[in-house]
Amino acid sequence: MKTTKKNLKYQSPGINEVSRYEKLHTVTFKNSKEGSVSIAREICDLVKAKQEKNKNCVIGFATGSSPTKVYQEIIRIHKEESLSFKNVIAFNLDEYFPINKDDKNSYHHFMKENLFDHIDIPAENINIPSGEIKENQVKKYCIQYEKKIQESGGIDIQLLGIGANGHIGFNEPGSNLNSITRLVKLDYKTRKDARFDFNGIKNVPTSAITMGVKTILSSKRIILLAWGLGK
Repeated sequence: MKTTKKNLKYQSPGINEVSRYEKLHTVTFKNSKEGSVSIAREICDLVKAKQEKNKNCVIGFATGSSPTKVYQEIIRIHKEESLSFKNVIAFNLDEYFPINKDDKNSYHHFMKENLFDHIDIPAENINIPSGEIKENQVKKYCIQYEKKIQESGGIDIQLLGIGANGHIGFNEPGSNLNSITRLVKLDYKTRKDARFDFNGIKNVPTSAITMGVKTILSSKRIILLAWGLGK
C-alpha cells in the first residue's frame, strides 16, 4: 500500500487543518514488489521530466525495509534504461546520533549500499544528517540542513516508511506538527525494534537527528509506504 499527499500547503494547524490529512489518497497493490515498481517508475519519470527542463530534481529518501525494493528498481532503470541521476539532489530523512557514518548500521552506509553506490548521483548532491558532529553543534547543523533544503527549491517528492509504533522519520508519536529538523530522543519501542541489528538494545543509540513533521509536509509530493499487515 502507498499513501500520497499532493500539493497541500502547510499552515498553522488547527482542528480543520488536522482533518485535512485524514483521508489521503491510498493505492493498494497485490504485493510490495508490484507497488515498489510503480513508485520507482514515478520517481524516475519525475527525474527525467526535470532533466528535459534542465532542472534539478530534489528527492527525500528514507531507509529501512520498506523502500529497498523501490531502490532496486531505480537501480535497474538506471542501468537498463540509461537514466542518469546527475540532476538529483538527495536529502535523507534521518540518522542515528551519535554514530559513525561508516558503521554498518548508519543510514549513510545503508544508502550507499542500497542506492547511491549504484547510480550516478554526484557525491556533492547527497545530503544525509550527520551522526558524527558534536552535540553542542547539532542545533546549528539542523538549521543549516533546513536552509539547504529550502535553497534547493524544496523537496519535489518525499519517500516515507512508517515504524511499528507509527513513527515517520524519527518523529515519534506526539511529535509537533510545527517541528523541523532536530535532535530527538528515541522511543523505547523504536530502539527495541533495532536491537538485533545492533546486537542488543544497549548498543542502540538513544537519539537521532530527523527532519521534522513540518519539513516533511512541506514537500510537494509525499509517498508513504506501508507493506503488509504489520504496518
